[in-house]
Amino acid sequence: MNPQKTIVMADSGCDVNKEYRDQYGIRLLPFHVYYPEKDYLDSVDIDPKMIYDRFPDEFPSTSTPSMAEINDALDEAVAAGFENAIVVCISHCFSGTYNAVRLISTQRDDIHVYAFDTRNISVSSGLYAIWAARKLEEGWSAGQIAEALPGKLADGNIFFYMDTLKYLQRGGRIGRLSGMVGSILKIKPVISCDEEGAYYTVGMIRGERQSKKKLLESVVRFVDGQKAIVCVEEGGNHLQALEFEAMLKEQLPQCEFLMEQQITASLAVNTGPGLIGVGVLKNP
Repeated sequence: MNPQKTIVMADSGCDVNKEYRDQYGIRLLPFHVYYPEKDYLDSVDIDPKMIYDRFPDEFPSTSTPSMAEINDALDEAVAAGFENAIVVCISHCFSGTYNAVRLISTQRDDIHVYAFDTRNISVSSGLYAIWAARKLEEGWSAGQIAEALPGKLADGNIFFYMDTLKYLQRGGRIGRLSGMVGSILKIKPVISCDEEGAYYTVGMIRGERQSKKKLLESVVRFVDGQKAIVCVEEGGNHLQALEFEAMLKEQLPQCEFLMEQQITASLAVNTGPGLIGVGVLKNP
């Protein structure tokens, strides 16, 4: 255990894969994915391929970790000797996990709990968890990390290309886009998160090739020549994701590329197959 006696936790919507969870000791708070036969735990016993294979006939429901499950994870941390927990959550616009953790933090006196709303989703949220874990390794205290995280909100974001918005529409995740859905389903969208943590469209482009060009331009513009941690994600689109990662590396030689990976199952429910996404955290 680290000398600071601090554990980093992340909900599964943050998309921190097992390799990095193991490397940095990040504790997973899994979402639930419900099919008629079973309640699956996201990133534990279900993967996105199962989701895609059961489309379009079956659409599972999802839910965030319960208050009891969050408390159980904190109980385990206390039993292991931890005194502080930094809990990284996807945007409150997409999940109730942040508000649940924040409430729990006021009810416990056996462990100091800091809930962080990334106002983002997927790997762009997960990069904050990895950043926090790295700072612990560098000797930062839990208080220093908790104080610094809000100031890094502007440094992180997600950009992703989708074949269609119909899965976001079906899952009620469209938000500000709802008024445009009827006219744009045949157009390839590039989407990001705004300052409040809600989806917005970076661009609506005709054709896959032009959409991916827009995605590349959006990431490069956001990085703006600075150092950054970058992660490429995909939804059943591995070869194209690798090609896109190679293009990014050519454009962003100063950046650290962590991984190319599949999106987690609970997020795949609302994004559908064909996604390519890029998470960025500047000034790491």
